[in-house]
Amino acid sequence: MDTKNAEQILETLLADAKAAGAEAADAVLYNSVSHGVSWRMGNLEDVERSESADLGLRVLVGKRQASVSTTDHSRQSLKELAERCAAMAKAAPEDPYCGLAPAERLSKPPFKDLDLGDFAEPTTEDLKARASECEAAALAVEGVVNSSGAGASYGEGSKWFATSHGFFGQSGGSHHSVSVSVLAQDESGMERDYDYDSKTHLSDMKSAAAVGKSAGERTVRRLSPKKIKSRTAPVIYDNRLSASLLSHLAGAVNGAAIARGVSFLKTKKGEKIFTDAINIIDDPHIARGASSRPFDGEGLANARIDLIKGGVLTDWLMNCSHAIQLGLESNARASRGTGGAPGAGSTNLYLEAGEASLDSMMKDAGEGLFLTDMFGPQVNANTGDYSVGCSGFWFENGEIAYPVSEITIAGNLLEMYASLIPANDLEFRGATNAPSLLIPAMTIAGD
Repeated sequence: MDTKNAEQILETLLADAKAAGAEAADAVLYNSVSHGVSWRMGNLEDVERSESADLGLRVLVGKRQASVSTTDHSRQSLKELAERCAAMAKAAPEDPYCGLAPAERLSKPPFKDLDLGDFAEPTTEDLKARASECEAAALAVEGVVNSSGAGASYGEGSKWFATSHGFFGQSGGSHHSVSVSVLAQDESGMERDYDYDSKTHLSDMKSAAAVGKSAGERTVRRLSPKKIKSRTAPVIYDNRLSASLLSHLAGAVNGAAIARGVSFLKTKKGEKIFTDAINIIDDPHIARGASSRPFDGEGLANARIDLIKGGVLTDWLMNCSHAIQLGLESNARASRGTGGAPGAGSTNLYLEAGEASLDSMMKDAGEGLFLTDMFGPQVNANTGDYSVGCSGFWFENGEIAYPVSEITIAGNLLEMYASLIPANDLEFRGATNAPSLLIPAMTIAGD
């Protein structure tokens, strides 16, 4: 679908909504393509390709609103959709905080070019070759005996958003990915691990063979794990896992959680919750960023936020509704799907790298747990109490000593944030990224 066609569909839908009694309305149209293969033990297991064109409409009548969605773009269907949505809005309960974004703050074209994709869809044969190469490289690592499967995929999408008060904009991008999970075995049993890569441009991707080799080596390193005694000790999060601590932060500073009062950070704005050395940035304008966008989900002009600056929490992640509830102004972090009113969230969220290498961090800590895999994290949103099952490596005298498994670590996120130390190995793999992170003391439950 081209932009001219998309604009015409949205203009028609908004006009129909106004004719049906809407006082204001906005609409979003997504057009997407996904293409992927699954590969296991040298054989193709599955090929999938899909295309979609989803459309969502939100109608506002006074302080009442309703949303509907469809994949049928025919003229009669759009007219009926608008009438149905307007009728729903008239019957909905009042929401004193709903409305369109302020017209004076809407982003204006030309929008910034963020180079968000190469839009070079590979053939099925190309994807098969990538998945095959990735798995073969993993299986070639000595000690690897089986594969859980490899995959290669491509996706692209375009989004058009329009409002009844004059905004129209387009955004979108593409992404390539490759991944593999394998099993290794020795006399003590079997272990599993994985690796992956995903980028907006194929030229930025690691080679499929490099991803596979890394997955194989990671898996073999985990063989013959030991159990450790329960204790309190330093824990280092590998940079594949450290972003999870930022995800918990993003959830805790989401405007919806703050407005409902269900966040352990609800009273912490303007306070120091990290050390002076910690800066956490949310930047929607990173070129080729996994979650970059030229405007937010309500059409507002967006910009970088120093969410944590010198350890201090500076802001919440808000859309316009959250901002009104909190007596603030939106910082253009609205997100928008086709099925409801705008939400809010981070874009490209990352914790700046520190100065120490992972090796030197381990040496400074002396002994502790190097965490490389985890499952089932549990977080109490109101208190920040945190626990997660995990496995990794025990290090002694600053060096890896042996693999460990069947353990749980626990702490409180506020205490963890207040003491964490970043390494210098920040790598951008997705929308949320952090370097390896040292927590100087956590409770480790083992034997």
